[in-house]
Amino acid sequence: MLAGRFHLYEGHDADTVALPARVAVRWGAATLIVTNAAGGINRTFRPGDLMLIDDHINLMWGNPLIGRVLDGESRFPDMSAPYDRDLMATAEDVALRERIRLMRGTYCALHGPSYETPAEVRMLAALGADAVGMSTVPETLVARAAGVPVLGLSLITNMGAGISGAALSHDEVVAMGAAAAEASARLLRGVVGRLPPARARD
Repeated sequence: MLAGRFHLYEGHDADTVALPARVAVRWGAATLIVTNAAGGINRTFRPGDLMLIDDHINLMWGNPLIGRVLDGESRFPDMSAPYDRDLMATAEDVALRERIRLMRGTYCALHGPSYETPAEVRMLAALGADAVGMSTVPETLVARAAGVPVLGLSLITNMGAGISGAALSHDEVVAMGAAAAEASARLLRGVVGRLPPARARD
């Protein structure tokens, strides 16, 4: 269980951002669950929704797999299903039983730290994004390169610029995260409770 993460916008390179995920995999993590706060682009979403990430678009202009191939990682990992379908089905079943509103969509990762402009939000919608954020993709890439299945979950903290007409603020993001913590915890507890036990790796 990791509290927080490194971000590209803090000045770190992609290798540093992905390091915690690589350590978890090396220590024997059999599944990676990645969570984030995201802005909503899909107009059927509303702040406070949870979204299963079923695909992503990497516009971070960086990839932690560039360079030397590390032990246990693939040079060219298959990304046709970056987020595990069985894990998504489990999450949807837990959400149904717990009566948690759970959406599904494509997450677009940008470098940040500035929020997107209305024109950028319109562009991302045209590209097929349902939500936008500044994290998650580097960790997912290294997990998939190591053959570890990934479950991704976004909390929609606000609607993207130009959709609601309201100004965006970090305080709003933090407040919505706190408000949705209980539902997020119930969903994650339910999913983790159904995972097979991890086995230590050499």
